[in-house]
Amino acid sequence: MKKTIDGVTYDTASSTVDKKFTYGAPGDATGYEETVYITADGKYFIYTNGGAQSKYTHENITPIEREQVREWMMSH
Repeated sequence: MKKTIDGVTYDTASSTVDKKFTYGAPGDATGYEETVYITADGKYFIYTNGGAQSKYTHENITPIEREQVREWMMSH
């Protein structure tokens, strides 16, 4: 997925996965994934996607500050 937010382009295809959390089995309507990525220039973002009955019914990208990444990971 590729998305531009506030003039910054975030792209899952050209960024590096830092941490991935997967909930549920593949094909599970309530299952979802949350993945932290790092861009080539050091920006962090969270990619989310899930089944039709999950909390992430559509894929999305949300920027996150480096300082917030550890806190976000500890909440999982």
